[in-house]
Amino acid sequence: MLSSELAALFARDLKRLIQELTAFPDTASLWKTAPGVTNAAGTLALHLEGNLREYIGRQLGGIEFARDRPLEFSKRGVEQQELVARIEAVRDMVPRVIKALSKQQLEAIYPEQVLGAPITTRQFVIHLSGHLNYHLGQIDYLRRMTTGDGGINLVSL
Repeated sequence: MLSSELAALFARDLKRLIQELTAFPDTASLWKTAPGVTNAAGTLALHLEGNLREYIGRQLGGIEFARDRPLEFSKRGVEQQELVARIEAVRDMVPRVIKALSKQQLEAIYPEQVLGAPITTRQFVIHLSGHLNYHLGQIDYLRRMTTGDGGINLVSL
């Protein structure tokens, strides 16, 4: 079933995000940027947490959450272990919510018009997977640029 396949992809990619965050040598390095780069890896992780808690946890799972999107981009210095713990909580929640979606729920129009026009929940969940991977790639590249370290062996399905 599509919901199980999507849940598995989110589980994998959130594990990869945790791997990337723990590959930074310390908290300070998570908050460094490179010339021409606005957002630190920590900022992108906070943004992904808020995005997934809002659009999957609250909207699809009915899990209480009050998003503060501007804070996702302005907050600095969250400790590495706290950031990892927050993403671990998201990793535990997101696949569970997605896996529970029925075929009818996936085919229904997503509860909020986020991308400017009504789309199905299926389309929006696929969009969110792309969004997660876009920022995951940015975090990987930023880690390499700011620490001088190379690639890491990421989990597979």
